[in-house]
Amino acid sequence: MVTVSYNSHDVLPPFLASTPAASASPVEVVVADNDSADADALRSVSEQSGARFLELGENRGYGAAVNRAVATLDRGVRWVLVSNPDVVLGPLALDRMIDTASADPTIGAVGPKVLEPTGEVYPSARLVPSLRTGLGHALFANVWPGNPWTRRYRQEGEQDTRRDAGWLSGACVLVRRDVFDRLGGFDEGYFMYFEDVDLGWRIGRLGLRNVYEPAATATHVGGTATQGSSERMRRAHHESAYRFLAGKYRAWWLWPLRAALRVALAVRAHLTHTR
Repeated sequence: MVTVSYNSHDVLPPFLASTPAASASPVEVVVADNDSADADALRSVSEQSGARFLELGENRGYGAAVNRAVATLDRGVRWVLVSNPDVVLGPLALDRMIDTASADPTIGAVGPKVLEPTGEVYPSARLVPSLRTGLGHALFANVWPGNPWTRRYRQEGEQDTRRDAGWLSGACVLVRRDVFDRLGGFDEGYFMYFEDVDLGWRIGRLGLRNVYEPAATATHVGGTATQGSSERMRRAHHESAYRFLAGKYRAWWLWPLRAALRVALAVRAHLTHTR
């Protein structure tokens, strides 16, 4: 089990406290720290909980930190659960995801039902965005939440049934270790956002499945580490969205659509900023 900390003093303890009940078997937990200001305190909390603390000394982004942590795991580890530190795992969540993946060798990754603190279901298992859904979602998600492109992309009406997805939220996702290694882990070109979309897409391109398993649950409680940096996060999100879609549709004759996507994302960034 791998998580990434960045000034996560408010959320890491509850995450670590939830890990023993997530499996009936002992689980190794690695906390990769992205140069937190309170690294010593996070190390103490981690080690008191039995987790291994990996101090990276720099912040190269979420995916890069996960890759570093996974590389330290014993080669015999067959499954890797990647989770945000601001998540509380439900009882036996890890075992239920492993049971689902173990039943079918074509499954490359499994994601749980992710709940908000209110109990609402977060749409964590989505389609891989196309240029069409990407443009529609970028333009209308904030001003017309029920638009057909956003509804199709988020798959919001299918939250209580096990099903295949295009990608699974990196907030909490189980990946076969051999698949993760074969793909080289997360693409470290994404500092934050869309590294999970890219991983799910590449798993699909291997002919493997990304499966949503609602019998396993995790609650995304949120934290304070990124508060005060909303503009930087918004910019990173739009840059990552463009990077993914422009890379997926890189043929030269598609440049007008890539240009339209760039404009749509800029419009969305402006609308989000002024709300």
